[in-house]
Amino acid sequence: MFIELRAKNCFAFSDEICFSMKACMHLKKFISNVHKENNFNVLKTAGIYGPNNSGKTCLVKCIRAMKAIMLNQRANLMPNIFNKNNICDLGITFLYDKCKYSYDISYDTKSNEFLYEKFSEILKDNHGNEREIIWLLKDIKKNKYECIDKNIISMIPIIAKNNILCYLIDTENFEHLNKMKNIIINFANKIDIVSMNNIQMQKTIDILKNKENIRNKIVDFIKNSDLYMDNFEYVNDDRIKIAKESDTENVEETVLKIPENIMDQIKLVSTYKGISVPSIIFDSTGTKKIAAIAGYVIEALEQGRILVVDELDSSIHFRLTRAIVAMFNNELNNNAQMIFTVHDINLMDCKKLFRKDQIWFVHKDENRVYVYSLADFTAQQGIRDTTDIIEKYKKGVLGALPEPELINSLLMIKGNGKDVR
Repeated sequence: MFIELRAKNCFAFSDEICFSMKACMHLKKFISNVHKENNFNVLKTAGIYGPNNSGKTCLVKCIRAMKAIMLNQRANLMPNIFNKNNICDLGITFLYDKCKYSYDISYDTKSNEFLYEKFSEILKDNHGNEREIIWLLKDIKKNKYECIDKNIISMIPIIAKNNILCYLIDTENFEHLNKMKNIIINFANKIDIVSMNNIQMQKTIDILKNKENIRNKIVDFIKNSDLYMDNFEYVNDDRIKIAKESDTENVEETVLKIPENIMDQIKLVSTYKGISVPSIIFDSTGTKKIAAIAGYVIEALEQGRILVVDELDSSIHFRLTRAIVAMFNNELNNNAQMIFTVHDINLMDCKKLFRKDQIWFVHKDENRVYVYSLADFTAQQGIRDTTDIIEKYKKGVLGALPEPELINSLLMIKGNGKDVR
């Protein structure tokens, strides 16, 4: 499970930020929202609020970049444009197979070199005390090298720097480095990252076509979303006519189109009152997005995956987004997580849905971007579990609130439109 993300000089984040899913056990409310494993306590969900262009999506980009690095893929990291520093620092802490691990890197975007790499196991006793065991430390700037596999330490300084160490050597010869490689690959492969603004339908299509064991669960999810739908299926026969090209030209919502798989999408059929129609033509954008996210939600809950969703509430009714979050918070979910960015303040509910440590904010001013939790606000500041958080947010008490001055635009439009002859 995902525990913490650290980032410095990455995308919008100039100074170091930390986003944490570590549960504060001083908060006794909604204990079912916490996953407990081997003395570690991790939140099942977290919602991230903030104005447009403040840095919410940059958090998602940091997670995506870290996943790519762990899977030997292109990092696509970008330093903060206002810094002259080319080096991006990223770190992640996670729970895997009942053990807690921490992995940090420094990447020079100009030379495409990894200048720092540290992988540690973090042990925790029954009293809550933590102890770090360093498996690997590669610090090129300080010329400092450590490894739990002692026989490779002398080799580390002369190994290439264009990738992380476990992809530059044959780890089969080194017990702990090989285990480290398997851990980071297996963990990274459990992360799904999607944006509701351009979510693809392919995940749901693949499940409906190939995975009978969870196919019915996908269909039930879509039907139970209160869409007045009798059925939703992938039809691989002649029960429905394939739409003509002229028909697909009338589809206004192009966000879910996948040209190379257009035939697959046309074979997605919605049934209303016994009548089957192609979903791509008949269903609304919101309905298609629900069908698209269904595959990710069900697979996450079924397999214990980590689902990261940007703009969860895009085109989806607030009661449905709330229901999706509640599925992950539920005590029946014991190993899946969802992290999401959102604007819908109806979800900002500490009375029935969230603990304070599950609500996060991204605030931007002229100097920097701030990432902080609702749990950072104390009772002395007027923020309690019983507080109307939505009202506090509306009043600007919690920050991370846009202050548009669009009336000035209206005045300019009307002013420019006057006849000044």
